[in-house]
Amino acid sequence: VIMFLSDMSGRKPLYRKAFVFFSSPIARELVLEIKKDTLVLPRIGALREMNLEYFAIDSQGFVTNNERALEELYGDEENNKKAVACLNVMATRVASVFASLREFPFVRFHAARSLDANTMTTLHDLIPTKLAAGVWDSLMKYKKSIPNFPQTETCELLIIDRTIDQIAPLIHEWTYDAMCHDLLNMEGNKYVHEIPGKNGGQPERKEVLLEDHDPIWLELRYAHIADASVRLHEKMTNFISKNKAAQIQHGSRGSGEMSTRDLQKMVQALPQYSEQIDKLSLHVEIAGKVNRIIRESGLRELGQLEQDLVFGDAGMKDVIKFLTTKEDTSRENKLRLLMILAAIYPEKFEGEKGLNLMKVAKLTNDDAIAINNLRVLGGEPDAKKTSTSGFALKFDMHKKKRAVRKNRAEEETWQLSRFYPIIEELVEKVSKNELSNEDYPCLNDPSPSFHGTPYAGPATQNPPAHSLRSRRTPTWARPRGSDDGYSSDSVLKHTSSDFKKMGQRIFIFIVGGATRSELRICHKLTNKLKREVILGSSSLDDPAQFITKLKMLTMPQELSLDDLQI
Repeated sequence: VIMFLSDMSGRKPLYRKAFVFFSSPIARELVLEIKKDTLVLPRIGALREMNLEYFAIDSQGFVTNNERALEELYGDEENNKKAVACLNVMATRVASVFASLREFPFVRFHAARSLDANTMTTLHDLIPTKLAAGVWDSLMKYKKSIPNFPQTETCELLIIDRTIDQIAPLIHEWTYDAMCHDLLNMEGNKYVHEIPGKNGGQPERKEVLLEDHDPIWLELRYAHIADASVRLHEKMTNFISKNKAAQIQHGSRGSGEMSTRDLQKMVQALPQYSEQIDKLSLHVEIAGKVNRIIRESGLRELGQLEQDLVFGDAGMKDVIKFLTTKEDTSRENKLRLLMILAAIYPEKFEGEKGLNLMKVAKLTNDDAIAINNLRVLGGEPDAKKTSTSGFALKFDMHKKKRAVRKNRAEEETWQLSRFYPIIEELVEKVSKNELSNEDYPCLNDPSPSFHGTPYAGPATQNPPAHSLRSRRTPTWARPRGSDDGYSSDSVLKHTSSDFKKMGQRIFIFIVGGATRSELRICHKLTNKLKREVILGSSSLDDPAQFITKLKMLTMPQELSLDDLQI
């Protein structure tokens, strides 16, 4: 503000007019500072607060960019200053999403496991509670200060944290999108690849963004990697069969694999199709690379074991057998497997038992820290056995094998696509108004008129022509593109579908990092529930990032409620 005033004051300002937009609320003192300057005032064309304190990661996802949230909120701090500061920033940023969309939500949150006087409660049990209170404070201010801000509830917000599902950030997710981010060294959505140099020169490095503007990416990102590969092959074959010039370039090899150099020649021969060929060849290359890594690192077998563990079809013995027979499995993959095991069987990692498992897997002390921090993140193992709500409900201590997921009714076409994140069940319960008020209290004290029926907005009056449940293939693995070789225009039309015709939006916010599988679920449920589902989080983490963040944690001591100001 000081720089702005110095630019605009004096007899000869730097600019004739200034249009000033603040991305976040501005302090009153600074507004008064601007108002005091009588020379500057007439030179201001606009002065606005925009409430844009968040990053959109796609059409249905945003992050507040609190990259260190896990460490700051769950770390061991003598005083909780860092945690409180982090929650305040996060609350303001989450609230600004509702300000910019002009939505006023019912605010629900995952309640602390137990708030009775005899139970010790850690600060991290109360994180969703505290964040919900912070968001609520901002919303109350917006109701008074923002023009046209709704005075009654227009949508639903559920605030949870990473403790609710510790498996989603670790398990191998088999969609094209997740595999790319998990197996290729991508920086955010940026993929770097080499293309043959012109006239046989040195290969050139080229950066591409795998984002919404790429129709092939949009069509295939949530398809199973095997399905995506098949569909890419079909697109290429189709393109070649419809273009004489392409056939000449491709020669008589039928529909065999094409090298990048072949594709380069084709681009030179068919300049009018260069964009389509470029996009197609890029994805053919990426899918090929991903499939090669899957093959070389024996991921299918590991993936099967991960899913069997989660669904209770495999147990400790199977993990030991895998670790002793598949010794060439990478350290990171063995660590992820043991972390999934620790999330399901925390007691197997106590004392000697834990050390022996680490030895069998040949893991380091660093890795042991990650596993231990994950166990504590889900509540102390001892607490799990006696707790009556929350995380412990998933465990039946008497069973040899435990299932932390139930098989869903939908038939999956592809192997290894059984897994689903817990938020899928939570969002469906929000939509049907089946969330327990004890575990997920609402700050608004909802009126009976809103929750008297499972509200699904206008869509309930015009039911779709066919039941979404009757589809054999999960919606995200269905071909939606047009059948020609290179365009996926129909997909772009899908993305701009009119959300106004749908019921009220559902927002779900995860403190401590969200995963790509959770973002996929929001897209999937939007189609299924006919309500736009929006995912928010402090960050979007791939498995390697999540593990690094866990390693940076040092876990807190128990606090009593008296130590906390709720």
